[in-house]
Amino acid sequence: MSNVTEVKIKEIIQRTPQVRSFRLEVINRGDFQAGQFLRVSLKEGDEFTKYLSISSSPTEKDYIEFTKKLTQSSFSSLLNHLKVGDSVKINYPFGDFILRKDVKKIAFLSGGIGITPIRSICKYVVDTKLDVDLILLYGNRSLDDIAFREDFDIMEKEFSRLKVVHVLCEKKPDFKCREGQIDGNIIKEEIPDYRERKFYLCGPPGMVTSMQDILVKQLAVKKEDIITESFRGY
Repeated sequence: MSNVTEVKIKEIIQRTPQVRSFRLEVINRGDFQAGQFLRVSLKEGDEFTKYLSISSSPTEKDYIEFTKKLTQSSFSSLLNHLKVGDSVKINYPFGDFILRKDVKKIAFLSGGIGITPIRSICKYVVDTKLDVDLILLYGNRSLDDIAFREDFDIMEKEFSRLKVVHVLCEKKPDFKCREGQIDGNIIKEEIPDYRERKFYLCGPPGMVTSMQDILVKQLAVKKEDIITESFRGY
């Protein structure tokens, strides 16, 4: 059951030049599971609505956070002008891009802003010290495009069963990463036990479709071992 409430913005965090997180003051917060999403409604004459993943974890009790890449859309324009103390209307939770019971090994394949629900899931696993082994392949164009880079660095140090592999189109000599795009070879090399894992794919629809094809057609991963979430239109 979703909850509808009007809430104030508690904090705004610039994650990358184009990506911003909005932390919301939520009193009597309803339950949600890591990886779910909410509906955000903004009003300026007409009401503009968007479904956005919750990037915070249920273990982060003082707020609910959503994160969005700001584009040229009307919704992004309204978001861009919001300040701390302004109000937005939210409705949540939705979605089943969540941890499955009894799954002990997970591989995440993500690109760009598709990292938001994965950040929520990883943070939840790390904070609760769940008996789950996590590998993340995270693709971006450049170092500056990596959202939550510091968060994942901290989580990787705190939780020995989390491995993060950055895949960048342009390689930086002083930054550990794979060059190019996520493909079958990178998956096999970085996730040697990939046949034992559930795959969570999240990103733009084209990327998600491409990753599904690689997993099923090249690597013979079963379709039932693939869980997807696509971001349309940003």
